[in-house]
Amino acid sequence: MNGAFDDLLSANETYSATFTGSGLTGTAARGLAVVTCMDSRIDPLGLLGLKPGDAKILRNAGARVTDDVLRTLVVAVFVLGVNRVLVMPHTDCGMTKVTDDDIHDLALAQGVDTRSLDFHTVPDQNAALRHDLIRIRTSPFLDGVVSVGGAIYDVRTGKLTPIEELRRDAAA
Repeated sequence: MNGAFDDLLSANETYSATFTGSGLTGTAARGLAVVTCMDSRIDPLGLLGLKPGDAKILRNAGARVTDDVLRTLVVAVFVLGVNRVLVMPHTDCGMTKVTDDDIHDLALAQGVDTRSLDFHTVPDQNAALRHDLIRIRTSPFLDGVVSVGGAIYDVRTGKLTPIEELRRDAAA
């Protein structure tokens, strides 16, 4: 690797010198998967009182439930011990401030044609979250086998606001 990653490799040397996670397995010890945004202001483990090994964390721009997220959730449920999913977008999200066309235009200004991509921008965060919750709940692969809840994380206060009751939907 070139010098662009030297700081990360150095930090990893320090981290690995005191690493204690060798006993963790690939399963989600608390049966949880969290779908959240890639925003670096979000510490999903910390804000939910979790530790490494407790949950599967799926991150993408806008915390959207895309086809790839559904694919990953199926693996998480049937292979990695997940029985509940929290979809957790956040306040002040960049995906609420642009449209797909905006992103296409910005990329095209740099000579890159992104029109084959759907960015899943978020004009209405509450509506997008509800849509994504329904998408999981009605998936023929996940229907009835996983509890699903949604909440918005406030990046200014650290507080979660449930968008609808966080309840057990799957059969006990």
